[in-house]
This record gives sequence, C-alpha cells and structure tokens, in this order.
Amino acid sequence: MLTFSLYPIDDYLEVRLEGDLDIDGTEIIEEELIPSLKNHQYIKINFEHVPFVDSSGMGLLMNVVQTLKATSAKVKVINVKGEVMEIFELLQLPDILGESVFE
Repeated sequence: MLTFSLYPIDDYLEVRLEGDLDIDGTEIIEEELIPSLKNHQYIKINFEHVPFVDSSGMGLLMNVVQTLKATSAKVKVINVKGEVMEIFELLQLPDILGESVFE
C-alpha cells in the first residue's frame, strides 16, 4: 500500500512516498496527493522508499508532474532506486518529463 507524507523544508515541500507505486495508489495520488500540492511552487518527490513501480504507477507519476507543471510549480523526483530508475529510463520517462525533473 502506498502512503505519503509532506514535509516543508526551507523553500520547498518534500513529498515522501512509501510503498509500491502501482494501480492501488491511484486513489491516494489523484484524490489526496495532487490536491494537497497545488499551492506549492517547488516540490521534491522522494522515491527513497518506493521499491516498485508498474506501468500504472508511471502514469500516475507523469500525471502528478504534468499537473503540477501546469500550475507553474517546479518538480523534482529524488532518491529513485537504481532498479526503478532503470525502468524509468527504459520507458524514456526522463525524456518525456524532462531530464531536469530527476535528481
């Protein structure tokens, strides 16, 4: 089960995700996380505790980043595990969202 916590740090908001980012996280991301981020200008999404992402999870991540970018927010995805980043790169997620999104 996916959970998230919000931590205001200096000039940005850190979103710490925990658990698998998959179809089960859809409701949490779309109904709880995205609305709670819309008033922030600089957001870091921490993937340190996300061991698995499936295709629906990638769609969710794309939706989050694109929705926030539409509000002029700057979004960074940080601490992505190697095996998860390999999947992101295989599916060209950095190319789609922009290399600058990933740290």
